Amino acid sequence: MQGREFAWTDADFDRVQSLIYQRAGISLHDGKHAMVYSRLSRRLRETGHQSFREYLGWLENHDGPEWQEFVNALTTNLTSFFREQHHFEIFAEYLKSRPAGTPWRVWCSAASTGEEPYSIIVTALESLGVKANFRLTASDIDSKVLATAAQGVYRMEGLKGMSPERIQRFFMRGKGANDGMVRIKSEVRQLVDFISVNLIRDDWPFREPFDIVFCRNVMIYFDASTQRKVLERIHRVMKPGGLLFVGHAENFSESRDLFVLRGKTVYERH
Repeated sequence: MQGREFAWTDADFDRVQSLIYQRAGISLHDGKHAMVYSRLSRRLRETGHQSFREYLGWLENHDGPEWQEFVNALTTNLTSFFREQHHFEIFAEYLKSRPAGTPWRVWCSAASTGEEPYSIIVTALESLGVKANFRLTASDIDSKVLATAAQGVYRMEGLKGMSPERIQRFFMRGKGANDGMVRIKSEVRQLVDFISVNLIRDDWPFREPFDIVFCRNVMIYFDASTQRKVLERIHRVMKPGGLLFVGHAENFSESRDLFVLRGKTVYERH
């Protein structure tokens, strides 16, 4: 194709497909040529490579920080506060179903820029009160979005749909140069640990089992065999009877031996 800065062939795309599958379990379908070219051409500029062939060859022969940049470039981070609202209603009911003071361990496995983890904690504090015995582990494969999440700073328009009471209770408004921005309050931030976890690697760092896992809109990027492996690992790190929240386009009825459907895209661990 004329007008492109770098040569881009089907062979280059096939190689990218193979590498991102090995590293992150992501199945890139053939319609993603333009997206891959535009995102990875930035990496060529930054690393000084003249062609995709040269860049990918160099990547295959080095095990350094550029791999993280490669994965970051090809992962999609669509998120918002209280996305798929019905999940937070089910989550709140589940939290209230146990006696006060019950300890809760929750994992958000696709933290992205933090909107989902903070929505989880806000729901927990509203449901359990300030004495909530609650701890959230929030992870992602993308190191850049985790850094943003840990900061907890957002544009005010990202909070649309949230009640003024909720905003006042959990966010601080920026002043002066930070006008139009908000920051999540420290009482919320202190309840979460942000860590890097690659869902397809068998090196998850968890010691204690989780009561609840959010793994939403991640599995759509995996093929069926990778989905099954990840579900088996999630099953291993959860308590029996725990809840797994998944994305609206995800269906794991094939894995009934591990999880049974409890509600709209909510599963219970066997």
